[in-house]
Amino acid sequence: MEISSKIIDTPPRDAATVLMLREGSSGLEVLLLKRHADSKDLGGAFVFPGGKRDETDASPSALASLDQPLSVLHAQLGEPDIAPEHAGSLFVAALREAQEECGLQLRCTDLRPWSRWITPRRPAMMSKRFDTRFFLARAPSAQIAIQDNHETTEILWASPRQALMQYWAGDILLAPPQIMSLSHLSLYQNVDHALEDAAQRTPPVIQPESFDVEGMRVICYPGDPRHSVQVRALPGPSRLHFKNDRFEPEGGLSEFLLGKL
Repeated sequence: MEISSKIIDTPPRDAATVLMLREGSSGLEVLLLKRHADSKDLGGAFVFPGGKRDETDASPSALASLDQPLSVLHAQLGEPDIAPEHAGSLFVAALREAQEECGLQLRCTDLRPWSRWITPRRPAMMSKRFDTRFFLARAPSAQIAIQDNHETTEILWASPRQALMQYWAGDILLAPPQIMSLSHLSLYQNVDHALEDAAQRTPPVIQPESFDVEGMRVICYPGDPRHSVQVRALPGPSRLHFKNDRFEPEGGLSEFLLGKL
């Protein structure tokens, strides 16, 4: 894995990601897709289904297809500075990407806004910046998730704990937003627990900030002493260190799993 030091000054593009959840034998499981090894960004990494928002996602016909009023979706997203139509288009993008990337057809009412990740000006693993809204959704029980064999080549259903342990063992590659999101998801006992929590709070805004220490890249998150925002936005470690060819918290695997080994 190579870490970039390039500064990107272009504004972040709107994007949407869906954390697809289901009940497995060991509790809550989340869907991960392996990106094609030749992908320019995150090649070979396991990610959640998602992608950039298209202009057609804001078309009148696309917005009319939503099964909730735009005012309701706008309120759920918790971003008063954007128009209701803009908020609705992010839901459209999430639904479209879920179908395109893993073949699952959702309704707008299936989505729960969960977090908002804004790529920093010096991304560690990306060549572009995105303003990505993360949604939670229960995977429809009558549908089967499949990879598209174009952008993605494998699917993995795993509990957040299992996925993080596979990452730690070197079996799968994960990027920091996926790592931190899985750490957060490890708090929940089941799908209902996660969806209920998402419905009761405003999605936190997470803008990672990075710095180097003796040639080692460090990414910090809101609440870390080095971050410009001192209020924590999410549980788990407040910073990740790039060492051993991966991102690690200071406290090791137990810090990802919130102390539960």
